[in-house]
Amino acid sequence: MSQDPTLAKDVVLPAYLEEYAALTELFAGFEPADWKRPSYLPGWDVQAIASHIMGTELMLLGEKPTVTEVSPGRPHIHNEIGARNELWVESFKDDSGDQLRARWTDIVQRRTAAMSAMTDDEWHGASWTPVGDASYSRFMRIRVYDCWLHEADIRDAVGLPVSERTTTANIGLDEIGTGLGYIVGRKAKAPDGSSVTIEVSDPVERVFHVKVDGRAAVVDSLSDPTCVLRMPVRTFARLTGGRGDAEPQLTDVQVDGDRELGLQIARNMAFTV
Repeated sequence: MSQDPTLAKDVVLPAYLEEYAALTELFAGFEPADWKRPSYLPGWDVQAIASHIMGTELMLLGEKPTVTEVSPGRPHIHNEIGARNELWVESFKDDSGDQLRARWTDIVQRRTAAMSAMTDDEWHGASWTPVGDASYSRFMRIRVYDCWLHEADIRDAVGLPVSERTTTANIGLDEIGTGLGYIVGRKAKAPDGSSVTIEVSDPVERVFHVKVDGRAAVVDSLSDPTCVLRMPVRTFARLTGGRGDAEPQLTDVQVDGDRELGLQIARNMAFTV
């Protein structure tokens, strides 16, 4: 069976390492106050986001958080994955900026070595992933998407502009594309027979087509979509990632065709856990 070319090691791993470098550069420039800046993510500041990123990487290295339970009363925890993530956040909450940077440097070195040493068979081997049983390669593409999205969360929190890198943006869009049928059909409840084209741009240009024919699915092309949505990549990432209230972000969304359906889709794009 041929492998999905978007999951190939020589596609995903360079993007992963690029994301490592981008986060390293971000962390290096932080003052103590930057780690404590609030983010779009309820209950999490910049340090919590960084701790989550580091914790997942440590989990992939076979390590466990030092904290085994967190105190109740955290409404931002909605499921088991969220509860596991919070253990890492709690584990590193008292770290200084220097401690976090040192921890991250160690993680990057060990994960880079581990992934670089993997054979293609190991890279594409069966694995648990946040979307169910799949391949390790799919998990790693999800990790690039997750790190790319969280890098954007951090940039928003500290007031830095959107990254103009294209490699990780394309990997992130590949991953978002896998959820568009669910977004349009299940979340937005687009009616049977309808269709939508979503065009995103800046820093990369991508076009997605979704048709509802019994169920919603991504298709190669549409001759006459019911509506067309156009927006920057960052807005698309925020909306599909459930970052903040969707309504203020709709000013960055252009809708042609059935405006009511287009806005219904834009308001219901969040699909991450």
